[in-house]
Amino acid sequence: MDVVFRALADPTRRSLLDRLYEEDGQSLTALEGRLPMTRIGVMKHLRVLEGAGLVTTKRRGREKLHFLNPVPIRLVHDRWVSKYAEPWAAALTGLKRQLEEQMEKVFEIYIKTTPERLWEAITDPELRARYSFGVRVDSDWEAGSRYESAHPNGPVAIAAGENLEVDPPRRLVQSFTALWSDEVKSEGTSRVTWEIEPVADSCRLTVTHDQLREGANEELYGGWPMILSGLKTLLETGEDLTTPGSLLYANA
Repeated sequence: MDVVFRALADPTRRSLLDRLYEEDGQSLTALEGRLPMTRIGVMKHLRVLEGAGLVTTKRRGREKLHFLNPVPIRLVHDRWVSKYAEPWAAALTGLKRQLEEQMEKVFEIYIKTTPERLWEAITDPELRARYSFGVRVDSDWEAGSRYESAHPNGPVAIAAGENLEVDPPRRLVQSFTALWSDEVKSEGTSRVTWEIEPVADSCRLTVTHDQLREGANEELYGGWPMILSGLKTLLETGEDLTTPGSLLYANA
């Protein structure tokens, strides 16, 4: 967490995060035009933010786009803030509600585990339920097959979709249709991509939720920071992480 606090201590870096809060998925050129400093200066600050996990990048053709990663902020929240100010701090996890015509949300986290163990945690229904608010995901995990998410105490399915790409233990691409309310059902189908990259004795997990309409209901993607924080806690400590989402489902 110290590296996150050091990254946030600089006002210029906070300004860069503000620019990504306003519009996610910006190139270096676009960010340079929003700040009164040189291109090299912007690059240096972005490297610090990437090193802290607060910014993640994806290639789009020849461009490198930068995305705000809320997962470290969620971890700070869970460890310190929620104890004192949960009612108002929970609103911070939304971070941003509108993007361009089609929204794309990118979440990144580093977990001390193996790719095989991480893949198992994503696809095993019992393990998945421990960090995903008690919601199981059942499937045969073959490309083209269906999956269904459900809570044992719920009267209806939570979500369903198709496994579009299945490449264990590296990549899983799924269509995603939320079913827990009429409001989210009306949003239609989006896409979730899980990408696992080994880094020495750890893994970099990137979850991209895209093909969302502009201004999509925040319930579709707002839970990812809590889910990924719970996944990290489970694999590194063997314990379950209590989050507002897990409490909501437990109370329900």
